[in-house]
Amino acid sequence: MQIHCSKLSIMKFILLVFFLALPSFCSALEAQGFDFFYLVLEWPGSFCGATQSCCYPNSGKPASDFLIHGLWPNNKDGSYPSNCDPNTPFDSSQISDLSSSMATEWPSLACPSNNGESFWAHEWAKHGTCAESVLNEHDYFHAALSLKDKANGILQMLSSSGIEPNDNSYSVNSIIEAINGGIGYAAGIECNQDESGSSQLYQVYLCADTSASSFINCPVFPKGGCSGEIKFPSF
Repeated sequence: MQIHCSKLSIMKFILLVFFLALPSFCSALEAQGFDFFYLVLEWPGSFCGATQSCCYPNSGKPASDFLIHGLWPNNKDGSYPSNCDPNTPFDSSQISDLSSSMATEWPSLACPSNNGESFWAHEWAKHGTCAESVLNEHDYFHAALSLKDKANGILQMLSSSGIEPNDNSYSVNSIIEAINGGIGYAAGIECNQDESGSSQLYQVYLCADTSASSFINCPVFPKGGCSGEIKFPSF
């Protein structure tokens, strides 16, 4: 039996397949619900210098380096999704192979001293569940560690520009330029205040694509960024 298909019939068939697939495609886009990630790195000296409740983790004092605070889905308009799926709780067994790296790169400085799991559970519930369309729990934490590894050396980048964690003050612009020169992308800088009320370098925001695999130019920087001269406290 011979089947003769006109160009018009083929086009109709293609359009039919497209429209049948469109709802699923749109649902996938809606499920993603964000435009990029912030990788947020925290300077421990500023956390401990701004709060009375800083406790080293069970494993001891972390290295004097930037630590992961979180990997946060965000939107280009500055909004962000949060607490997206209460039905997918944190399961420490899913990241057992990452536990050593997590303890080093993503410890909790909250009191009382702990092993970090409550901090990770919070980050997963608030931010990680909003990225489930592209990253399961293991992939989410692994992606954050991998991005941190790619950004490794921020402290050295700053040091190479004469910016040291020695309680001296430096311009925000010089900090941004030093990180941009090392990573190739501008960073957002967040400050907090020490006990005397001085602004200090608290967190560095780097932007990654929706697969959390590569850094990108930030579509928007976090609100409340600081400017002028800020302190870089020791730790």
